[in-house]
Amino acid sequence: MHQIITSPVFYEADSLKMVAHLARPQGQGPWPAVLIGHDGVGLDDYQRGRADDLAAHGYVALAMDFHGGQNFFGRPDAMLARTMPLLADEGRMRAIGRVALNVLLATPDVDASRLLALGYGAGSRIVLELAQTGAPFKAVAVVHPALPKPDADDWRDLNSTILLCTGSEDPLVTPGQLLAFGHTLQEAGLDWRVTIYGGAQHAFWARPTNSDGLLAEGSTHVQATVPGVGYHPKHTERAWRAVLDLFGEVLNDRC
Repeated sequence: MHQIITSPVFYEADSLKMVAHLARPQGQGPWPAVLIGHDGVGLDDYQRGRADDLAAHGYVALAMDFHGGQNFFGRPDAMLARTMPLLADEGRMRAIGRVALNVLLATPDVDASRLLALGYGAGSRIVLELAQTGAPFKAVAVVHPALPKPDADDWRDLNSTILLCTGSEDPLVTPGQLLAFGHTLQEAGLDWRVTIYGGAQHAFWARPTNSDGLLAEGSTHVQATVPGVGYHPKHTERAWRAVLDLFGEVLNDRC
């Protein structure tokens, strides 16, 4: 494991000042790079922690921001008001993702030929839009993703391996939806896989917190959220291992 360096990264996108999180190994590269998209609530400590863990495994990781530094946890109406219009606008999603990707690729010691992507919820949709429009990701891992329209013609020119993950009890991103999208990828000739986590709901990696930000006990969220969200610690770890295994596999460097 590597010692890491972390820093906030500020940039302009979607008429907002974004505050991303960059993590990288200490020492000279070149290092493979991972672009991370947060879910609709906003960039939080979980995605920052995933970037840090990737850096410890030898990746440069940028956890992008697409809410201008805001986090909507506990404010589901405000989250939906920001996120739903964004998900309805492919051009905005692609523009936001492209700026973040350019920031990552401009980071010193990044090996652009070993580029990967990881997304959660709405952030999954952004990285999938980037892949669909030509970003050369070797692999894309998405967890409870918002999915683009299922048109195989949009995916025929890709060479990415795609991992789709959701919980069996997720009412927003069901196993059936992921399998249907996977068959679209199969029709396009892509390497894909679906992992279903039994008993898990939407955003099963998100730990409950009290209104003061401190962690709460149990799996049920104390603060208001959209229906169907619940924490599942075992599957959180299993999903993370699946991401690391995928990245190691496509780069021929098992973590």
